[in-house]
Amino acid sequence: MSDRNTSNHSGLTPGLGAVAVAIVIASILLGNALVRMKRVGDTISVTGSAKREIVSDMVIWRATITAQRPTMRDAYSEIKTQTERVKKFLADNRVPESEITFRALQTSQVDEYNERGMQTGRILGYRMDQPLEVHSSRVDSITALSVRVGDLAGEGITLWSSPPEYLFTGLSELRIEMLGEATKDATARAKQIAEASGGKLGTVRNARMGVFQITPRNSTDVSDWGIYDTSTKEKDITAVVRLSYSLK
Repeated sequence: MSDRNTSNHSGLTPGLGAVAVAIVIASILLGNALVRMKRVGDTISVTGSAKREIVSDMVIWRATITAQRPTMRDAYSEIKTQTERVKKFLADNRVPESEITFRALQTSQVDEYNERGMQTGRILGYRMDQPLEVHSSRVDSITALSVRVGDLAGEGITLWSSPPEYLFTGLSELRIEMLGEATKDATARAKQIAEASGGKLGTVRNARMGVFQITPRNSTDVSDWGIYDTSTKEKDITAVVRLSYSLK
């Protein structure tokens, strides 16, 4: 009886051992498979940027000539006189007619208001506004002109002048170049991180272009929607690209 029990016990041991070994091997293989799957599925996301200094090659200067008189006829006569004087001023400063645009004449009625801010029904006069724009590649000349235009006030000319706007006409081509530079920067960053972690850089999984920031020189301004500064002649333009790479 005792021998039979001993024999049965020893007969079960090899089977259990084989099962245990199989479980261990399967666990190792499965673990390795999970590791491989995880390594293959790993990605790295990086941001690359490129920055250039640019100088505006186009300027837009806007101004409005204003005349107000008791009658519409007098207001029109006055606005014509002032406009001719401004034209002479521009010609004297060597601004060609091809760079000058006169917009549609605007006319408004000037009403009288009482102390409660309500119209009395009385018409005080008529106001006429003549908007004009100067578009030129002669950036420095027009900038200086926008300062000298104040001299017209001494002649009785009512002219409202806006600060010049400075643009860069080669922006479309430059954007393409800078996207390439930003992409190279992102790739270099990703490669460095991958190698530092013992891996190798794979293929691009996702690429997203960020907004362009065109800011005054040495400015730290940033906007999620992008910036296009027109208040300064000298600017910085920054391009951003976000890339995701697979890891080998």
